[in-house]
Amino acid sequence: MSPLVVDCSVTMAWCFQDESASYADAALETLAEREAVVPSIWPLEVANVLLVAERRGRLKRAETTRFLALLSALPITVDRAPPHRSLEGVLALAREQHLSAYDAAYLELAMRLGGALATLDESLRRAAEKVGLSLFDPRQRRSKNL
Repeated sequence: MSPLVVDCSVTMAWCFQDESASYADAALETLAEREAVVPSIWPLEVANVLLVAERRGRLKRAETTRFLALLSALPITVDRAPPHRSLEGVLALAREQHLSAYDAAYLELAMRLGGALATLDESLRRAAEKVGLSLFDPRQRRSKNL
């Protein structure tokens, strides 16, 4: 089974109850039977969202610690491809699809691995659709090409 590429929007929906979504919950449940892969920027994105949430009083340090423990227990692998391997592809996708380089990194990874993308970001979903990439479909608990 191909890996599931999970972006930061889905990951952080697992953390914040006021941002929870059935789509993100289904992606989390899928990790019981399927590995997730994330680009090397994912840990930094997650750390930044948690840090900002702490500074704004949305999270306490203990809650951040608990969430990081949850993430470390999940079958999520950080892609270790050398940056030069994906850099040109990320830049090209960002330009073509009018995405940030961060969002394009998720798109490039899913395309390179032949995996499905799980995202709550509408612009990233549209870009995936344009390039013919499979998106995670929670109704079928597998990917669906939209």
